[in-house]
Amino acid sequence: MREWAARTSARLNTGVEAVIALLMALLVLDVWLGVVDRYFFHWQLPWPEILARYLMIWAAMLAVSSGIARRDHIGLTAAIMRVPVSLRRIVLMAIDLCVLALFLYVLWYGLSFAQSGAKRQAMIFGISLQPFYAAIPAAAALASIQTVLAMIRDNGTHLDNPPFAEAAA
Repeated sequence: MREWAARTSARLNTGVEAVIALLMALLVLDVWLGVVDRYFFHWQLPWPEILARYLMIWAAMLAVSSGIARRDHIGLTAAIMRVPVSLRRIVLMAIDLCVLALFLYVLWYGLSFAQSGAKRQAMIFGISLQPFYAAIPAAAALASIQTVLAMIRDNGTHLDNPPFAEAAA
């Protein structure tokens, strides 16, 4: 089961990182177009700044699940390392359960947030804001999945055996 969770987490993370890379490339091109427009061509394009904002939000929100998969997110390592080894695994599993509860909470309320975007119109694009607002529940769903997979994969031992450590060696 742990091997399956590790493989599934790695595959999901690879796909998410590919999407993030694409979003970042689009973001760079969009900002570059805005700069070229402003200082050279003076086309007065109204959309590059707004599009950059939404591309950055989607990329940043999706990156949360990547940080969870790699266990690269902020942790209280110094405090947890002071916990006796016999209790450390329990503490780490409890923290993972709290993190999962947080992301499920964000997912639940993020769905209604994204739905509220259906009623709002992006003036510049002339479309619903729902696809842009959907970044919140989509990222929360991915983060929840990655949290469960990381819990199964690591089983509370990720401070002693960091994930992806063998790849770095």
